[in-house]
Amino acid sequence: MCVNESEPDLSDISEEAAPTARELEAAGQNNMFGAAPEAAPAPEAPRTPAKEMPATDAAQPYRVLARKYRPQTFSELIGQEPMVRTLANAIERDRLAHAFLMTGVRGVGKTSTARLIAKALNCVGPNDEGGPTIDPCGVCEPCRAIAEGRHIDVIEMDAASHTGVDDVREIIEQVRYAAVSARYKIYIIDEVHMLSRNAFNALLKTLEEPPAHVKFLFATTEVEKLPVTVLSRTQRFDLRRIPAELLVDHFAKVSRAEGVEAEEEALRIIAAASEGSARDGLSILDQAIAHADMEEGGAVTAVRVRDMLGLADKSAQRRVLAHMLEGDAAALLEAVDEQYALGVEPLALMRALMDLVHRITVAQIASGEPDAPSEDERAALADLAARLGAGELHRLWQLLLKGYDEVRSAPDPLVSLQMALLRVLHATDLPDPGALAKRIEDLAANPPPAPGSADPALSATVTKPASPASADTMDEWRALVDRLDDAGQLRVAQMMRDRIRVVELAPERLVYEPADDFGEDPAPDIRDALFKLSGKRWQVERASDAAGTAHPSLREQAGIEAKAREDRLRAHPLIKATLAAFPDAELIDPADKVARANAGGRNWN
Repeated sequence: MCVNESEPDLSDISEEAAPTARELEAAGQNNMFGAAPEAAPAPEAPRTPAKEMPATDAAQPYRVLARKYRPQTFSELIGQEPMVRTLANAIERDRLAHAFLMTGVRGVGKTSTARLIAKALNCVGPNDEGGPTIDPCGVCEPCRAIAEGRHIDVIEMDAASHTGVDDVREIIEQVRYAAVSARYKIYIIDEVHMLSRNAFNALLKTLEEPPAHVKFLFATTEVEKLPVTVLSRTQRFDLRRIPAELLVDHFAKVSRAEGVEAEEEALRIIAAASEGSARDGLSILDQAIAHADMEEGGAVTAVRVRDMLGLADKSAQRRVLAHMLEGDAAALLEAVDEQYALGVEPLALMRALMDLVHRITVAQIASGEPDAPSEDERAALADLAARLGAGELHRLWQLLLKGYDEVRSAPDPLVSLQMALLRVLHATDLPDPGALAKRIEDLAANPPPAPGSADPALSATVTKPASPASADTMDEWRALVDRLDDAGQLRVAQMMRDRIRVVELAPERLVYEPADDFGEDPAPDIRDALFKLSGKRWQVERASDAAGTAHPSLREQAGIEAKAREDRLRAHPLIKATLAAFPDAELIDPADKVARANAGGRNWN
């Protein structure tokens, strides 16, 4: 048999290993965004099996970790086990909804989940005879085409750039036609909340009763912006924030796959900074790998990660807290300046202190080992949890929370941070409210000895009961002054209230003593005012030395009454105990403002 030498001998070629799902995804990205220029053709070399192929190709442009390690199977999707279980049961029982909605914070796998669902519904297996499965094979034509982003029946649309009703009309026109090569025609609409109101209204009927071959997959970070009519027509999955422990394990696997050594504490810091988002965490890890010191072998260390993120060192946080609790203001300001010089932002330091107080409180309540990446930090937090009381921790939290708001809005964050921490430092000297209340109760039960009496003359004036005659005289005098006040004689009424001490008051007769050394004689003004009030001529004269005892002026009487009320309050056992605990405290009597104004005496209300 003659063999054409120009044709290869197919008998010596073994079956090539199938490409992996990640290689297919990489090929799809190259188809969409272009690949690096190809070099000149080289002699064909034997293919390397897929399992021995390197993770990256030097001829391809670098892909960030968040794209390179995008989940290709549901088993690689971390932290979303309830959703995966629900989908697996729905596929197994053939109870597939016609529309799915994936919602959650950024970077938890919403769009990746939509693509995985598209694979799961359209997978036909390696022998092209399989059905929908939660574990797509990754080697059949639909799986490979979807991974490469070239499947004609899987249409992915970004609602942020296709917000109008015309874009939705195109979808409505296309859903009438059956899938070309796949089992289902699938529409993936990312950031669906960006569609306009008219676009949502146009989609409602099709979304409620789509053809049997159509599936809608929606993804959004702001589900509250979706109309209720859309939510009621979809099967909703709330993707959770990924726990820090899972993120640390995931980042460790990625680091090993990249051939990078990473400290566990560094990975914990990255996981905490990512706030439950795998994509954010991989982006930070990517940056940390680039930031690593080449002299240390390119290892990702906790020190480098803190420096990169501008985070405060954990031991420095504990030192700042210790200085506050010890009341050492100079050392506190020095520690704050040191952290600021190292590049730690004031707001980041305040937030770190709040996180420290929170972890101490949780450790105290749980009575277990504090949550910390290192042994030294766990021991330090346990010691603080044992030393501080619950009331002190809650007060620290409230003061730090108020300081956080001040630092965030202040024109000079560093100055605001220093003043806020100094306020916390001085607040630590205040007694605990519970202990103070107990002390007041003890003092009320066992009051201290009464202090020495005040001026005997004043005490006699205050405590001496007024005779019925003098009381009647003062009542008549007060009524007369009030009548003048009501009649519009305000100046004369105020003068009579402040400067006149009544010696004798009778019909059309007033004998008085002046209450001050004011030079002018008030008698003419009083006569004129009383004549206008009563229509009668009054005899108003200044008393002689032997005329008798004058009553206090109305102003002086108000002062005496106010002082009597104060003395009665101070004699109460509870007030005595409170003033003993707070020597600089003042009594406040809101109802005594007028009396104080009239008395012109001590400002005690």
